[in-house]
Amino acid sequence: MNKAQPNIVVVTKETRLKDLKVRFGTPDMARFKLEQLHIHDADRRQAAGEATAANSVATIAGFREYESEARAYDRCVREVRSEADVGFPVKLLDRKMLPTFDFWNTVAVIVVGPDGLVANTAKYVGEIPIIGVNPDPTRIDGVLLPFHASNVRSALQRTLNGKYRSESVSLACARLHDGQSLLAFNDLFIGAKTHVSARYTITQGSCSESQSSSGVIVATGGGATGWLSSMFNMAEGIARHSECKPPARPTLRRGDHRLIWVVREPFRSRQTSADMVVGEINQDQMLVIESLMPQNGVIFSDGIEADYLEFNSGCIARISIAEQRATLVVR
Repeated sequence: MNKAQPNIVVVTKETRLKDLKVRFGTPDMARFKLEQLHIHDADRRQAAGEATAANSVATIAGFREYESEARAYDRCVREVRSEADVGFPVKLLDRKMLPTFDFWNTVAVIVVGPDGLVANTAKYVGEIPIIGVNPDPTRIDGVLLPFHASNVRSALQRTLNGKYRSESVSLACARLHDGQSLLAFNDLFIGAKTHVSARYTITQGSCSESQSSSGVIVATGGGATGWLSSMFNMAEGIARHSECKPPARPTLRRGDHRLIWVVREPFRSRQTSADMVVGEINQDQMLVIESLMPQNGVIFSDGIEADYLEFNSGCIARISIAEQRATLVVR
């Protein structure tokens, strides 16, 4: 039996325009529906004596932005697919298929941004080199997207020849008592599926307590400027309002073998405490969380709520630095 030929995978995502087409059927219907929404809002504002803007004009301009964004993205995907043709089969993979795709025979992964798509991809591909492409530098920051469609071929050839420079990125891992696990490039969320309080016990080392909160965030270096950053923004705002010294932000880089965990909105009661609200997880440590939620408890990563672990009463999660690391091609 012949050995399967190695392949190159190009990871893409649906544009906002495509999502609107799915929602409304056609671009014209999407434009019409959005215009009607603005017209109804203008009528409501006028009836209430509020100032109104040129809503129909704004809607048309906004819809043109959707169209322009989609054209730029689709053009980049076509160019990347062409540039990636270096002798191996090239497979296009939509973001929704990442959890079920088998990368066992893939030699390189090209991600056509935004940045979050690199984070979504990294936890599924093992240590296969990831080439991040910025499809639209005028709209996307591209922190994890150092390449453009025009230089994909040279980056890919260096990668396949082993002559590339890369950054090794630490991931977080949540492992349940039954062996299920989930990786995170940016952060893990441990809590309730709905807007209700999560109940659990949290343990690190010799310290343990029962808590009720909006959930626990565990951030990697890759996520230090994301959800974790917003937590410190809130703490700094409260400190300024109270005329207190704001807390020092943790220095955490993508390659650091450290994780930062923060409890969101912990609530003190007769049954729950709020002393363990922030901490670090180092290479030889872990955070242990036991669910006290009869239902709707979840663990998800990098903001992808559809790909989650159930975390209901009796489940115990051990949070640690993952053995697997992501490999991002930088040159």
